[in-house]
Amino acid sequence: MFEERGIPGIALVTEPFRQTGAAMAATWGLPGFKFVETPHPVAILDDVETGDRAQDLVPLVLALLRGEGTRGGARR
Repeated sequence: MFEERGIPGIALVTEPFRQTGAAMAATWGLPGFKFVETPHPVAILDDVETGDRAQDLVPLVLALLRGEGTRGGARR
């Protein structure tokens, strides 16, 4: 894990998998791990939609990496 090396990291999850991700993080000794949540599903998005979604998430990702986001992540 990046955090164990002092490198901030986050995970991107879709809404239905937020709780599972949080449980897995806690199991790995990382309660409160940072997540960015995006609407589900993503597999059906075409290239343009995927790019648009990614662009929308960049500010949230950067805020969490800088420690500016809320503990436990952010939603978009």
